[in-house]
Amino acid sequence: MRVIAGTARRLRLKTLDSMDTRPTQDIIKETLFNVIQVDVPGSRFLDLFAGSGAIGIEALSRGAEEAVFIENNRKAVSIINDNLAFTHLADRAEVITGDVMIGMQQIEKKGVFHIIHMDPPYNKDLEKNVLMYLKNSKLADEETLIIIEASQETDFSYLEELGYTIVKDKIYRHNRHLFLKKKD
Repeated sequence: MRVIAGTARRLRLKTLDSMDTRPTQDIIKETLFNVIQVDVPGSRFLDLFAGSGAIGIEALSRGAEEAVFIENNRKAVSIINDNLAFTHLADRAEVITGDVMIGMQQIEKKGVFHIIHMDPPYNKDLEKNVLMYLKNSKLADEETLIIIEASQETDFSYLEELGYTIVKDKIYRHNRHLFLKKKD
């Protein structure tokens, strides 16, 4: 896995050698950033279920002002820190070790993020728990772009009831990116 564009372009990132994380393939990451490329420069980026940190690091490389990574796997957190040091992007990053729900509570005082990306383990309804939290959180407002990487089978029929609008649904061969915003 590599950084695709920006200041850390072409640098290879470490990944976790286990089935505990599922690194986003470079081609899917490139497609994702093609969709959000105009939103990234100067943004505050929140990377939930961060894994190796590749998505948040890509955002930093492409000009995000800051990125916060939340990951509960300690080995993955070590890899995120190694990748941030290797790419020279650590000065604009904060890494939180722990459960995503608790981590979001810890950073609530940081205020609104422009982009929130989550790549939770598939088919465990973790994205629903996060969206329920974000509904009344100061981490997201009506301008925040929330991106969920999920399996194609994930049920999102509850989104409107929770107060979210689908901006875009990008379907790939085995998974999808769902782009959401809170309703006004």
